[in-house]
Amino acid sequence: MPAQTIPQALDATALACPDIPALRWKEEGAWQSLTWSAYRRQVRLAARGFMALGLEPGKGVAIVGNNCPEWFVADLAAVHAGGLPSGIYATFVPEQCRYIARHCEAQIAVVENAEHLAKFLAIRADLPHLRAIVQMHGDAGGPGVLTWEELLRRGHEVPESDVDARVRALAPGDVATLIYTSGTTGEPKAVMLTHDNVTWTADVGISALGLRAGDNILSYLPLSHIAEQLVSLFGPVVFGGTTWFAESMEKLGDNLREVRPDFFLGVPRVWEKMQERMQAAGAQNPALRKRLIAWARGVGMRGGYADQQGKRRPLLYPLANALVFRKVRQRLGLDRARILVTSAAPIARSTLEFFLSLGLPICEVYGMSECTGPGTISTPGRYRTGKAGRAFPGAELKTASDGEICMRGRHVFRGYYKDPAGTADALDAEGWLHSGDIGELDAEGFLQITDRKKDLIITAGGENVAPQLVEGYLKAIPVVSQAVVVGDRQRYLGVLLTLDPARVPVDAEAAGSPARDVAAAATCAKFRAYLQAHIDAVNARLARVQAVKRFEIIAGEFTVEGGELTPSLKVRRKAVAEKYATEIARLFA
Repeated sequence: MPAQTIPQALDATALACPDIPALRWKEEGAWQSLTWSAYRRQVRLAARGFMALGLEPGKGVAIVGNNCPEWFVADLAAVHAGGLPSGIYATFVPEQCRYIARHCEAQIAVVENAEHLAKFLAIRADLPHLRAIVQMHGDAGGPGVLTWEELLRRGHEVPESDVDARVRALAPGDVATLIYTSGTTGEPKAVMLTHDNVTWTADVGISALGLRAGDNILSYLPLSHIAEQLVSLFGPVVFGGTTWFAESMEKLGDNLREVRPDFFLGVPRVWEKMQERMQAAGAQNPALRKRLIAWARGVGMRGGYADQQGKRRPLLYPLANALVFRKVRQRLGLDRARILVTSAAPIARSTLEFFLSLGLPICEVYGMSECTGPGTISTPGRYRTGKAGRAFPGAELKTASDGEICMRGRHVFRGYYKDPAGTADALDAEGWLHSGDIGELDAEGFLQITDRKKDLIITAGGENVAPQLVEGYLKAIPVVSQAVVVGDRQRYLGVLLTLDPARVPVDAEAAGSPARDVAAAATCAKFRAYLQAHIDAVNARLARVQAVKRFEIIAGEFTVEGGELTPSLKVRRKAVAEKYATEIARLFA
């Protein structure tokens, strides 16, 4: 497709689909809607409001809050005004908000409610570029803090021609947005995505998946993540879909049944929770119903693999569909879904096969923020259970000599904002993006992820956590000598701790513990409670996803001779994971 900017894509969609609902959300139990033509008008008015508040081209607009129409409008308004929208996770504490807002040179912060406003009021003195704070919901308070309605009123102070000029100044190759993602050093990196990165990737992905104007999408994953932005924010801007906002994660199941989306993206933990609930409900079925479901699942499994191999489904597949699969889809709210996708983290084959056996094949997509989301794609017509898809259409995919997965194409980012060294590490001279993941390509071009070069932990919920950051805080506890955070594909983080033998007697006495060596401290309830209090203090400084839920004390220390440390005394994570597999298993038992 020809290169275009995000405002050009929005203009085209608003012209082609003026009366189709763009956004739908609940107020007092009833679904409300905003058409594409009205959406475009509000985006432009909010952009004029940002300009009235002093937003300059190339400066940041920090946005923090849960998924809602105002989040979308703020993001696109920042783009129209030439600013750089920078999403912040709603779970972030003030210290983390400060880092991102300072780094992107945010002139405006858009916060969801009083809770998030308090975070920015606490750090405002440390944000030299900040000119105003806009609160999406509720009454704003304090100097320089505006309500959403006040922002829109301020927009009328700026002529339409001024925002037109800002939009005309944009080029497809210009940076459109910053996606902050944890690096292996623990400090967030700002991924610079261009207008062409976003619009091209969205257009190609939509074509591959067969999405069309008016299709329904449910938005519920954090909007700071590129996957959710591409699926529910930028994707619909390109093809004219309708984004429905889930009320909360707790109400996701109810909202799915209400919305009945045409496309649904679930991170592994969402699919796992569905599986757990369905298995629990199935355990209560009468014996005859259990036998029927077991028979249908066997037929479904054979049928799913037959589809992948281009073979005919079992003769009784239609009967299994009528008796079981159709009812399952209706109960889940997935009866209209043509495409089911999982991404953002590895998913267990057992979960994929569970849904496959119920006539619900899940397509895997692999990628990263640095390639605007997808590096590979699977479609209902071409997927392989347990494999992460084939190269994204129009882009290149290869494995380097050491097995590292590399990508090249119009979806690859411009680089890291204010980080030329990091950019040089990620992008080579030929334009290949080095993922840090290890994989293999089969004869059909399907990718199998086998390992990760980088240390980033990806939880079951698809959250990226840089363990070094958390470990740094934990090692600041005086009695702790080493900390290795674990939790890949798990619901929470755990940590293996080694203790400084010289400090144990001192800290044990402070804890009222009789322990005088590491072995005794590891099993002493008073000492463990004392250590837990220190860990709780560390957790208070971190986002919820970074918090350590459980710990295990290792009796000895990590050494070069023992294989846990490199000669330069860096932790060998793989060696630790293998050597202490039993202790790690206890953390997640």
